[in-house]
Parts: sequence; structure tokens; C-alpha cells
Amino acid sequence: MGIANNLLQIKSTLPEHVTLVAVSKTKPVSDLMEAYEAGQRIFGENKIQEMAEKWEQMPKDIQWHMIGHVQTNKVKFMAPFVSLIHGVDSLKLLQEINKQAQKSSRIIDCLLQIHIAEEETKFGLDEEELASLLSSSEFHKMKNIRIVGLMGMATFTDNKDQIKKEFLHLKTIFDKTKELKTENCQLETISMGMSGDYQLAIECGSTMVRIGSSIFGGRN
Repeated sequence: MGIANNLLQIKSTLPEHVTLVAVSKTKPVSDLMEAYEAGQRIFGENKIQEMAEKWEQMPKDIQWHMIGHVQTNKVKFMAPFVSLIHGVDSLKLLQEINKQAQKSSRIIDCLLQIHIAEEETKFGLDEEELASLLSSSEFHKMKNIRIVGLMGMATFTDNKDQIKKEFLHLKTIFDKTKELKTENCQLETISMGMSGDYQLAIECGSTMVRIGSSIFGGRN
């Protein structure tokens, strides 16, 4: 019962206002079902095809979160069922999500990904790009998406001070952007923090953490 124990142990350390996304990418359905039986209902995947296959096989009260980088041509495969798309980092991608959501007669919740890390490899919008996206007329026309929060990934480093600085930077951007309430944008969620740094992220204001290896064990 390793997975169930891990899950319950982590949940016991999380404040009530923090949502746990169990990162289940590459793990078999049997592992996910073990977490499901222990009460977990939110799973995060980073490949749309794999997520769709698991969605077909598993109970329908699960919320599926797309946490990987999204290619526009794959959006249509998850539009009928995805609960939250984490890594939205361009207007073009948002337009595609809006279009596919419309075809499925749904409104799809999204997080905008903000670039807070010092590494160049991470995706995301900077503050100016975020502001211009949210104030654009194209954005205001979209009726089938809802921006419910921001997401960011810290630099991959052991330097806790740097990670903390990056998390607090995202919190500052969130607080500023929260004032902008429109029909399709109401910010409630700050998604930051993973297995290694989620406690620090929560101290810095995170309301959603993505935890995989601490629940399911390492990946092969």
C-alpha cells in the first residue's frame, strides 16, 4: 500500500486551501487507481495522448490536469474532458483551446504560465506579455476559456533563496493581475511547487502543488 500511504502522508501536511495535483505521467492505471481508492481525484499528465487513454479507462469523477507543454495540434484530443490546462503561454494556444472548447460546448479553465526561472529553457510569459495578452481585444472575445490563475516553475537549483525569490516574484505578479477581473479572467489559483520545493512554495503563497515522485515513487 505504498502509494496510498505516501498520498495520505503528503495530504496531512497540506493546508486546507492548497490543492494537490498527483503527477501521474508515465505511471500505469493500476498505480493511479491505488491513489484514487485512497481518495485522490486530481491527476496531472504531461502527454495528451496518455491522458486521453487514462481518461477512457478510469472513473469519470476524476479531474484531469494537463501540466506539460501543450502543442496546439493536440488540443482537440483533450478538449472534451480536460479540467485545467496549466501551461498556457501564448495567445495562439489560448485561441486554439477556445476553438476546441467551443466545439465541445465547454468552457475550459486555464492557467497562464509565467516565466520566473533564470534558465532560458523554461516556457512562459513575462510581465509585459501577460499584461498585453489580458488587455487584448482577441482575449476579450474568447467565451469558451476562463483564466483561473497563474503558474510558474522555479529554477532547477538547490539554492533555496533563489527559489523563494522566484516564487515570491510570481506571487507579486498574481496580486497585481488579480485586480483585472473580466468575464473570462478571475484569478484564484497560484500553481507553483513540486515534490522538492512544495513546502517553500506554499509559504510563498501557492494554492496548488504538483507532486509525483513523492507519491508514486521515482520514474524509470
